[in-house]
Amino acid sequence: MARTEFYDDPEAPEPNSLVVAASAVVVDDEGRILLQRRQDNGLWALPGGAMEMGESLPEAAVREVKEETGLDVEITGLVGTYTDPRHIIAYDDGEVRRQFNVCFTARIVGGTLAVSDESMELRFVAEAELSSLPMHHTQRLRVRHYLERRESPYLG
Repeated sequence: MARTEFYDDPEAPEPNSLVVAASAVVVDDEGRILLQRRQDNGLWALPGGAMEMGESLPEAAVREVKEETGLDVEITGLVGTYTDPRHIIAYDDGEVRRQFNVCFTARIVGGTLAVSDESMELRFVAEAELSSLPMHHTQRLRVRHYLERRESPYLG
């Protein structure tokens, strides 16, 4: 399924759903951030996705990391909340979503890194390489907030 992301675009379609989602900044022993190159739009992003009924947001983040990367993680903290109504995501099946995302930090506790059907590539990326990767503004914002080592989570 194809995905198109809009940000502050007057031509963006009107949302028809509101989705609660979780993402995670997962780092390796060298401090590099785990990113996936998404199958649906070709952009680099943190692992994450929609929360399912019966699970908490931290549980959703852990599940999504496992599904998308093969890694088992433990939630260690909170980067922030991302609720900007100017960010619209349209799918080719007709869903046009406004997404409420909570971004966590996580550490690896097991598993084996493996590409899923949602990603074309997985990489641990050093901070110096981040600017060269094609990423949506909203993903770059989460990564930047993590790298700023804020005393308190971003609330937006």
